[in-house]
Parts: sequence; structure tokens; C-alpha cells
Amino acid sequence: MSSSQMGKFVRNSKLTVRFLGISTAAGVLTAGVAVPAVGGMGLTAKSAVEDFQNLPDDFTTPPLSQSSTIYDASGGVIATVWDRDRTVVTSDQISPLVKSALVDIEDNRFYDHGAIDVKGVLRAISNNAGGGGTQGASTLTQQYVKNVFVEEAGDDPAAVQAAQAQTVGRKLKEMKYAIKVEETLSKDQILTNYLNITFFGEQAYGVEAAAQRYFSTHAADLTLPQAALLAGLVQSPSGYDPVVNPKAAKERRDTVLRKMAEYGTISRQQADDAIKTDLGLNVSKAQKGCITAQQGEGFFCDYVKNEVLNNPAFGNSAQARQALWQRGGLQIHTTLDPKAQAALQKSVTSHVYASDKAATATTVVQPGTGKIIAMGQSRPYGVGTNQTQINYNVEKSMGGGVGFPTGSTFKPIVAAAALEGGIPASQTYASPYSMLWPAMKDCSGNRYPSKDEVHNDAKSLVGPFAMPAAMAQSVNTYFASLEGDVGLCSVAQMANKLGITQLAGGGPLAVTPAMALGTNTLTPLEMANVYATFAAHGSYCTPTAIDSVTGPDGKPITVPTGKCSQVMSSDTADQLTTMLKGVVQDGTGSPAGLSDRDSAGKTGTTNDSKQVWFVGYTNELSAATVVSDTDSPKSLDGQSIGGEVVGQAFGGTLAGPIWRDTMTGALKGTTPSSLTTVPLG
Repeated sequence: MSSSQMGKFVRNSKLTVRFLGISTAAGVLTAGVAVPAVGGMGLTAKSAVEDFQNLPDDFTTPPLSQSSTIYDASGGVIATVWDRDRTVVTSDQISPLVKSALVDIEDNRFYDHGAIDVKGVLRAISNNAGGGGTQGASTLTQQYVKNVFVEEAGDDPAAVQAAQAQTVGRKLKEMKYAIKVEETLSKDQILTNYLNITFFGEQAYGVEAAAQRYFSTHAADLTLPQAALLAGLVQSPSGYDPVVNPKAAKERRDTVLRKMAEYGTISRQQADDAIKTDLGLNVSKAQKGCITAQQGEGFFCDYVKNEVLNNPAFGNSAQARQALWQRGGLQIHTTLDPKAQAALQKSVTSHVYASDKAATATTVVQPGTGKIIAMGQSRPYGVGTNQTQINYNVEKSMGGGVGFPTGSTFKPIVAAAALEGGIPASQTYASPYSMLWPAMKDCSGNRYPSKDEVHNDAKSLVGPFAMPAAMAQSVNTYFASLEGDVGLCSVAQMANKLGITQLAGGGPLAVTPAMALGTNTLTPLEMANVYATFAAHGSYCTPTAIDSVTGPDGKPITVPTGKCSQVMSSDTADQLTTMLKGVVQDGTGSPAGLSDRDSAGKTGTTNDSKQVWFVGYTNELSAATVVSDTDSPKSLDGQSIGGEVVGQAFGGTLAGPIWRDTMTGALKGTTPSSLTTVPLG
């Protein structure tokens, strides 16, 4: 067609601005054919060619956002998490039927033309101008390029709209980059990329996710009717949604089948047979994120997510880590032991009901490694009634809350500071029922005079006591005197060595005399790790939840490992073990003691019994359990917890059995071993 013929055609057809972009594109593609100015816009093929040539040549496709999978330590799937539900597959993992169906319905000359189908462009102009309705002219390669622009736009509505805008500028950009794609990729690669990137509705991105969503099968196993349905969806995923609009979906599928027969891809008989079938849906509903975990691992799953988003090992900036998580395609293998997790979940949900005002949370870690073995709580992970997404086991920055006062479970930290400072376990104090706090100074030199009173839990609990008996009976006045001798700063420094550097909700520890009685708000994860240090003969390890990660390319990503350091002498740790073993044998922790092996631990009960704790360990595992009213905490006394009304709440009798049942199940089948005990000087 000459330029004069084109001009006459345009004038006679009274082309409107609606297909200005197509006519201009045609001018560009026919090497500068002159398309007259339309309206008052002054757009000519010459300026369009210049704009086309001025576009940069580089075209890079972003890594496709796809789903990530989080596994437990045995390789079981905890949850699949995704910003977009997509699993990228290779060409041989896609049924040839869906490729053929896509070509026949969207671009039947795909294998005959280049990046732009000039015949198709001119045919579209003719049909649209002649009143034959709108007819698109984009090739599959151009559609692929547009999908790349949409993928780059992410979830920004304005950016998505711009990526799809029917403007001359966007159309020219799409054409330019389509040419680049055809220069670098084979036709099969373009088809494969297209089928991996495009949206099929129902939150399914890419053909593999779509095959799973609608038919619960893999893309490689799609039958002819299934392939035709998916190929028909790409034009309008919502309009032809087979779940919502089955009639429209079948009509569209049958249209695809007829086109496949028309172009000789399949026989007429094959098409007719397929058309007679129903949609054959076997829908797998979109399930996303930690809420899908089945054994209460939702809170651990959420912790893993926050580890990726917060730990510099996964990116130098918050933006880089967020991009890594959203891009997905990660295979995340964690430290969670399914047997221990199942035991924990059974214990917390049987002792405290989700509907109770009180809740319980437990974390189990491995001494000597810092690996988090199990984590859970009595309220399910979710947003419904009696559910929560606040992880009571961890600090606020990792998806938790403000923590809980630890009560007397903090006393072994005071004892550790004393032993390290040369005060022997044989040190005795009068330990009356009530006394004034000793005068003390904190690390900044702030002085706390001797004025406020501290008292024991019972008037009959009076001394004198040495450290072992005081630990077993949780004598407050003994540890007030001990803290006075060792010094507030030494106690705070020992807490820091044991990983306690700030409050769970943020902010510094309150380094005051009452610190010895557990007034700071901490978490089960922190306390389990403190006691794991005693089990590991003084070696403290930072907590870890992730063993390994591979990226979408199958290459390993460096993960943070537990950093272990000796924070107290092994003798100090073993003396603490000796004393804490006594707590479960003859002291306040006896209801928590394990029947088949050595265990050690400490009870904790806060003022007015608003929280109760038990923290303890064996050689293999260390765990911390807290029970607390989580809504403006009130006394647990008199509350119905686990189907029974609690008369008076204590750490040993309420938290202790939860800890005991968790540890018994977690350690089932393992050979018992003896804790290391030493003579107490």
C-alpha cells in the first residue's frame, strides 16, 4: 500500500482517535508510510518513527514473583507463602496442548510473523474502520512484553493502569521491545515465558498455578479441554472465570476448541468430543501464607518471615529484603521438629482453650545450637474469633507483643552473676519474710536507697537460706540480698550476655532492684535460650529458625547461623543446673518434673498471679512456658482455664504441666541422659 493509498483509506474511513495508535504503528512498521495528522493532535508517522527509534534498546525481564515454600526439619511443608501465587515451570513442564491452544486463539500466525504482525495490524485497521467491531492486532510477543510491564508495576494500581494504557507511546514501546525479545528468544521460549507470567484469574499467576487452581493437576498433564479453557482465560480472566461464570467459560473454551480444529491443530472430531464434556473443574482454593499451617506452626512461620525481612543476612536494606520476600521462589528449610511441634501443640491446646481469657505460649530450643525446635500457643494463628496473629513467644519487632514479666524465672540470672562474681552457692542470708531492699546503684551510677519492702510468698517462708534452698523455694528476700551484694550492673550485664538486651516491646531494660524478681517484660524464646545456656555448660547461642534457603534459580542463599559464645564458666552453669534440678525434685517445680529423665527448671509467678511461668531443660532441649491473661492482664486466680477453675495460680501447677507434656512428647523415643551436676560450695 502506497502512502497516497493509505492517506485515502484513512480519510475515507474517517478513522477516529480510538485507533490512532494502531494506524500510527502501521506507519512505523511500513518504514515510514505517511499517516496524515488526525484531529488537532498533529501526530504523524514521521514523529512516531522518531519516537520509536529514540526508545532505549535494552529490555530486561524482572524475576517473576512466585510462591515460596517453608519446610520443617524433616522436609514436610509448613506453608506456602506468596505475594503472587506462581510457580515458574520450564517448557517441558507445560503441555503442548496449552501452547497450541494459546497460539490458535490469540495469534494463529505466531510462527509465521516476527515480533509485529503487519498483516494483522492492517487487517485490524480495516475491520475497525469498516464498522466490523474492534479487532486487536497485538502478537503474543507484544502481549508478553505488556505482561512484563504489568509485572514490574507490582501492586501499584496507578502503575498497572499505566502499563496497560491504550496510548500510542505505550504501544510503540511495546512494539520496540517485542522486536528485541524476538531477537533474543526462540518462539518456544516466548510462549513459555508468556505462560509463566500471565494472569489466569482466581489469584493464579502462570499456567502451573492455574492448572493447580482449576484442575488440581500440573501444567504438564493438562488435557485438551483443560488446555483450551486456560488458553481462553487470558483474554478476560474475570469474564471467563469458570468458578464464577461457568457458562461464559464453557462458551469461550468451546470457541478455542473450534479454532484449534479450524487451524488443523486437532481434528473436527476431537473438537466435537471435547465440546461435549463439561468443564471438569477440580478447584483447589487459593491458600496463602502462615495461616494455612496445620500443626500450629503459623506463629513459627510468621517468625521465619520476619527473620527474612529483618536480618541483614538476607539483604543490606529493608527494601532489598522486602523485594526478596515478594519475589519469592524461595525454598526455606527450617529448624522446626515436627514431632516436638505436634507435642507442643497438643499440650498448649489441651491445657488452655482458645476461648479462655488466658492464653499460653511455649518455645522449645536446642542447647548448644540456638535452633528453635518448636513454637506455638493456645490461640490459633488467624484473624477470627479467639484467634490472633500476635506471636506471644517473641518480641514485637519479630511479630510479637510487649512480652510478659518473668517473675522468679529471672532469679537464676542473678545467681549466675553472683557465682561469676565469686559469691559461692553456700552464701547464706537471714531471708526474713519481709525486709527493705538493699541500697544499690545501676550501671550509670543512679542510686536506689533502701526504702521499699520486698517479701516472700508465704509468712512461713523464712531463713536463713543458702542459694540452693533459696532457689528451690523461690525465696524473694534471699535474692534481694544476693542482688544487693552482686550489684545491679553485674546482673544487667549477665542478662545482656544471655541475649536479654531490651524489653520485648522495645526500649531498655529497667535496671532496678525489682529486676531480680522478674519485673521486665520478656518472651518465652528469650527465656528458653537463657536456660539453654545453662544446659550447654555456659555457651549461649543466638536463636535460629532457618537451616538453609535456595533461591528461584536453585542456588543457595547464605543464611544467618547461631553464633555461640561462652558467657559464663562451665562450673557456674553446672552449679545452676544442680540447683535447678533441685527445684523440680523437691521445690516449687516438682509438678513439672519429667518421669523418665533428668530435668531442671524454675517456676515464676508475678504479682497478683497475672502471669505464671515454667522454664526448664534437659540435655537435649530447653523450653519456656508462660500463661497470662492477654487483654489488660488480670489475675489468673478464679479464671476458667482449660475447663477448670483455677483456685490460685502458680508457675509450678499451671505452667509446669504444659511444659512437662510438651517436653515428654518432644523427647519421646530419645535415650535419656543425666544432667551434669557438681558439688555446691
